Amino acid sequence: MKFITAFLCLALSFTLSAQSKTVYETKTLKIEQIAPNSFVHVSYLQTQDFGYVACNGILVIDRNEAIVFDTPTNDQVSEELIDWLKTEKQAEVKALVVTHFHVDCLGGISAFHSRGIPSYANHLTITLAGKNNRELPKNGFSKSLKLTVGKKKVINTFIGEGHTKDNIVGYFPSEKVLFGGCLVKSLGASKGNLEDANELAWSQTMRDLKKAIPEVKIVVPGHGQTGNAELLDYTEQLFKP
Repeated sequence: MKFITAFLCLALSFTLSAQSKTVYETKTLKIEQIAPNSFVHVSYLQTQDFGYVACNGILVIDRNEAIVFDTPTNDQVSEELIDWLKTEKQAEVKALVVTHFHVDCLGGISAFHSRGIPSYANHLTITLAGKNNRELPKNGFSKSLKLTVGKKKVINTFIGEGHTKDNIVGYFPSEKVLFGGCLVKSLGASKGNLEDANELAWSQTMRDLKKAIPEVKIVVPGHGQTGNAELLDYTEQLFKP
């Protein structure tokens, strides 16, 4: 039964990943289009415990404006992403949203600040980033923050604890795209880095997330392949007490 379940997870992951289209790729950055105005950006981080890790963020575009969720892993690759948006999409980055305080979310934040791009994060993210001697997002919010990109809205919400105490999700309603970040696991993934996790709360947070955004069609995890709402179910079961 475990073999069959694993096979089905991998088959579904392959089907969904096949629907995405790589529109840009170098040794340091890959950008995949997952919907008409939504893209996953993938950069890489060398870690002590997990080796060379691919880290996901997303960006959404409308009317020559863009919002980026989580920076690439360093300033140089963040510059590469911002330049791609400007040259290939003629889009100016209106905002950066940081989904939690780990380096795979804000390692390139200086590149955004140096260009005058405003950054946003949960108040707790700013506090925790400060305690870890990282450059801080400049604008904080408590529970939820709505931003606009072009004429479309983006919703950023703290649902509950899981991967960290501060992890938020970003939702692009016009394309039903959810960026779950490291709160959401890709199909078949392990529990991963639990250093700052609340494992007891994680499963309930997934249930609350599914209730809050039941119409979601595309789900992007912090690491691994993009999928659909199956990723929320998988993560809920993975951390079920």
